[in-house]
This record gives sequence, C-alpha cells and structure tokens, in this order.
Amino acid sequence: MKQLKTFAAYVAPSVFACALSGIYAIVDGFFVGNSVGDIGLSAINIAYPVTALIQGLGTGIGMGGAVMYSIRRARGEKKLAENNIKSSMMFLLLAAVLCTVLLYLMREPVLSLLGAQGRIFDLGEEYLRYIILGSLFQIFGTGTVPLIRNNGGSVCAMLTMVAGFLTNIALDYLFVWVFGMGMTGAAVATVIGQAVAMAGGFAYLLWKKVPFWGVPHAFPAAAGRILQIGLAPFGITMSPNLTLLLMNRACASYGGDQAVACYACIAYVITILYLILQGVGDGCQPLMSQEYGKGEVKSMKKIRSMAYITAAVMGAVCMAVLYLLRGGVGPLFGASAEVSADVSVALPIFLVGILFLAFSRVTTSAFYACEQNAASYLLVYAEPVLLLVLLLVIPRFSGQTGVWWSMALSQILASVLAWGLKIAADGKMKKVFS
Repeated sequence: MKQLKTFAAYVAPSVFACALSGIYAIVDGFFVGNSVGDIGLSAINIAYPVTALIQGLGTGIGMGGAVMYSIRRARGEKKLAENNIKSSMMFLLLAAVLCTVLLYLMREPVLSLLGAQGRIFDLGEEYLRYIILGSLFQIFGTGTVPLIRNNGGSVCAMLTMVAGFLTNIALDYLFVWVFGMGMTGAAVATVIGQAVAMAGGFAYLLWKKVPFWGVPHAFPAAAGRILQIGLAPFGITMSPNLTLLLMNRACASYGGDQAVACYACIAYVITILYLILQGVGDGCQPLMSQEYGKGEVKSMKKIRSMAYITAAVMGAVCMAVLYLLRGGVGPLFGASAEVSADVSVALPIFLVGILFLAFSRVTTSAFYACEQNAASYLLVYAEPVLLLVLLLVIPRFSGQTGVWWSMALSQILASVLAWGLKIAADGKMKKVFS
C-alpha cells in the first residue's frame, strides 16, 4: 500500500504535467487556426518539429542528468550526484547556445526539408524565427523539470509547467486575437511561457538549496554519461515529430493540402494522448532509478508493473473519449468542413495502436531508468524507422487510407519489439543482481 501511494504521488503530477504540455503544444494551433485558418494551422504543424527538437534537447539532457542523480544518490554518492546536477546545467547552456546559432542560420533550408512551400513556408519562417531566438528559455524550461522531479518535487515540477501553460494561453489570446500579431504573436507567447517555467525551475532549486550552478568536475565524462541516458528520452520526445515529418510528406504526396490539414488536427489531439502515456513513464522513472540504484530489482519490477496497468487504463479511457468526440476535433482548430469530415473518419484508425504504444512507452522509460541504454535506443528509434518502411509500401496500394494505417501498424510492431527486449533485459538483470 505504501509503495502504491508513493507511486501515485510521483505519477499523478507527472501525467497531469505532461497532459498540460500536450495542450501547450496545441495552443498555438488553436489560436492561429481560428485566426489565420487552414494555412496557418498547416504552417505551425510543419514547423513544429523544430520547436520539438529544441524542447526535446532540454528534456533529454535534463532526464539524463536526473537519472544519474537518482542512481548516485540511492548509492550514497552525494558528491557525484551533485556533480551530475551541475553538469546537466552546463550541458543545457551549451545546447541552448548551439541551438540558437545553428538553427537560426539554417531555418529556411530546414523548413524546405520539412516540406514547406509558398505561403506555408513564409508563415512557418515567421513562426520559427522567434521560436529559435528563444531557445535558451525553452531548453532550460524543459530541462529543469526532470531534475526537480528526481529531487522529490513532482508537484513543484507540475506547478512550473502549469505556470508556463497559463502564461502561454493568456499571451496567445492577447497577441494573436487581440493584437492580431499572427504567427509572431504565437511564437513569442510560447517562448515567454517557457521562460516562466524556467524561472519556476530555478526558484525550486534555489529553495531546496540544490547546488545546481558552478563548474562541474570532469565535465566531459559526466556529459558523456548524461548523453548516453538522455538519448532515449530525447528520442521519445522527438519520435512523434519524426512521425510528423514522415506523415506530412506522405499526406502531401497522397492527399494534398487537405490531408496535411487533416493530419495537423489529428496530430494535435493525439499528441496529448502520447504525452499522457509518457507522463506515466516519466513519473515512475525516479522510483525505478532509486530501486535499481539500491539493487532492489524485484521492487523495480513491481513499480514497472503498476506503470503498465496505469498506462493501459489511461490509454483506454482516452481512446474512448477521442472516439466519441472525433466529430468536434476539426472545428476545434477552425478547420474547414471538408477537413473536419476527414478528421472524423481518420482519427479512429490512429486510436488502434494506442494500447500497444502504452506498453512501449513504459518499457522504454524502465530501460533508461535502469541504464539499459542500448535497449532504450533500439526501441525509441525503431518506431519511426518502421513507419518509414510501411509508408513506402502500404500507401502504394491503398492511397491516403494506407498512410493512416501505417501509423497504427508501426506502433503494433514496435510493441512486439518492446516485449522481446524486455524479456532479454530482465534476464540480464537477474544474472547481475542474483
């Protein structure tokens, strides 16, 4: 019972925070779609992988440092644990500087690579210009959240995200609808919202007197370890956006602008569901890392089992809700009647793979929580590879409908891979800790 209460205390705030971050991702689309129309919605959808890359770097680095911090602290290695916090902060700063410079210089070629053309390209460039200039706030805003959560501050991590979320909504309303700033207003609102989240993260670390700033000892080696673990959570963050890139190009090829706009609406709502499942894995990660650090493998597996059940129940509930409300998704984003009708038909296909995805997400979180890096990489990056292969084959025979089904089938195949990797990893841990 005590373990269940602890599990709930960590997972519930994480799920809520991740759900908010999913809504955070669609706020710009909601305001721009209802202001600019289908073309503005498509522009944000095509440009969003760049925003996700920036925020994913923060999440990956922060999670890598947080996992190392939890494991070291569980083993009683206080100085090494604190050094991981400082190394994470230094790593986040370097990533922010590189992102700002490189992505700003490359924003136009990147948009072309993402498939933006004509008016969509112009609107996307306007949006990305300010998103990229605000990289520092976004990377620290997302990067401090795992560090807070692994220091026992799950509720505070949630509150920092809530503060950023509410700020973004208020400023989107003000900048996009009241002042008519369009894409620029949406981008600036996003950046300021993340700046508020960053300030909240720093405030928590100062309040708890966590030594998070200063020159870390042996930074290259520490950064390497953080990177090894962080590649998996970074991949989880980026996977939906690699999917977004592949799906946008497939939709453009087989269904044109109407299919791109249809997928934009679906991607916005389905992303919330994905992040809820990620929230289960992120929430239980500190607990699994702590038990693994103490060598308590049975306890770690019990926590993982609770996560599987929680993710499956939440996934099933969300599937039912989205299915019942599928007719209202398109109008929510100001989509045309034609696009809204397509969304109502296509969305149930996307829901087929959700329970399989729930299993994969929790399994991946368990892998990187316990330093099973190779398995976590394989599982994270296999899904977009499987999707690419399916998109090259299935739509040739069934057109745009095949594009929709390729997504669900890739998630089913990834869950089969997750099952096999889980069995192999459990056998390995049994040998190590027996």
